[in-house]
Amino acid sequence: MGIQNWSENIILVDLPAEPQMGDELKTVTDIVRDRGDCDVVVDFSGVDIITSSSLSKLLKLRKLLLDWDHQLVFCNVAPATKGIFAVTGLEGIFEIVDDKFVALASLQMVS
Repeated sequence: MGIQNWSENIILVDLPAEPQMGDELKTVTDIVRDRGDCDVVVDFSGVDIITSSSLSKLLKLRKLLLDWDHQLVFCNVAPATKGIFAVTGLEGIFEIVDDKFVALASLQMVS
C-alpha cells in the first residue's frame, strides 16, 4: 500500500481497504493540492468494497484534478466496487482501466 511518485507528473496510489481508505484519499488530495501539476492512478487491488465517505473523497479528488486539467484513473477495480459505481451513477464519471500498467501507459502517452 502507499503513495508513490511514479514519474515527475504521475502519482500512483495503492489504495488500502476500508477504514484506512478515507485517510489515504485525504492524504492524496493534500499532496495533489500542494503539488498541483500531476495525474493520479489509483490501484484498487486491495479494495473489495467502498463506503459513501470514500466515494465523496474520490469525487473531491477528481474535481481538484479536473480543475487543473489533470486526470484520475482507476485500475484493478473489484466487481463489487464497480457495482457501487454503477448503482450510484458514477461509472461514467470515473475512468477505469484493467491494470496499473495500462493506466500508467495511457497517462504517459498524454503527457
